[in-house]
Amino acid sequence: MKPDDVPPDVPPASLNPEKDPDEWVTKDEPMTGPQRSYLQTLCREAGEEFNETWTKAEASKKIEELQQKTGRGKTGTTNS
Repeated sequence: MKPDDVPPDVPPASLNPEKDPDEWVTKDEPMTGPQRSYLQTLCREAGEEFNETWTKAEASKKIEELQQKTGRGKTGTTNS
């Protein structure tokens, strides 16, 4: 979608549906199975300790932090 395709009455927040994990309704629930698995891999690669008690929101933030540290995940551009 090009910027010109967006109706003028659409608020910018609705164009980027990502929400801060602290605002999630389920933020205090235990992390999901996929989060757990991915975090275990990221922690191992980053040399950091895995915490079994992270919540969904904490796990999401830690994933973003470790993706930056390890170079995994969303990087913006690739040279392939």
